[in-house]
Amino acid sequence: MSGTEHSFFAMMSRMKYINRWALMRNSVEENISEHSLEVAMLSHGLAVLGNLRLGKEYDPDHVAVLGMFHDCTEIITGDMPTPIKYQNEQIQSAYKQIEKGAAYRLLNMLPKDLQEEYRKVLIPRSEEEQAWKLVKAADKLSALIKCIEEEKAGNQEFRSAKVSLEKSLRELECPEADLFYQEFLSSYYQTLDELQVAGQRSMC
Repeated sequence: MSGTEHSFFAMMSRMKYINRWALMRNSVEENISEHSLEVAMLSHGLAVLGNLRLGKEYDPDHVAVLGMFHDCTEIITGDMPTPIKYQNEQIQSAYKQIEKGAAYRLLNMLPKDLQEEYRKVLIPRSEEEQAWKLVKAADKLSALIKCIEEEKAGNQEFRSAKVSLEKSLRELECPEADLFYQEFLSSYYQTLDELQVAGQRSMC
């Protein structure tokens, strides 16, 4: 094959090597590739809820793509544990600058004619503040789901994280996330058999 080679998608494929929850004992390891897929699906669902229940005008497909790429800079930065990242405003501000620099590094791994399209999902824009708020809520929901899964596995390591995430979700004041919490979150406590029975009941 000939032509200039670009490394963007090869870098994206390395998301599966970056594990989350590095300071915690995990029953099942979770990498940022798995997490990003879940955040993309949850972001899409929140956008659909916003449109159909709250009269919003989100583009669910675009919001899903924002969720899909939301943690891709961690390929370069690694996953910094939340207690460290948000320890104080100085660290938080410095880390945001590091993330922004990593996003531009990834952007430059694309051909010039593709960069503008991917800039829309790698670099947050002020006019998309509400869409990014959905992604942030979906990110917290995904982390909360992880806590529930660890709790079901008998691991108490995530107990405090679960309480903290529930509090931060409330403080986010995202009505779409509130709807999801009320209507969907309890099903994550169910077993596969219980989920299947519930699905059969809904068809009757």
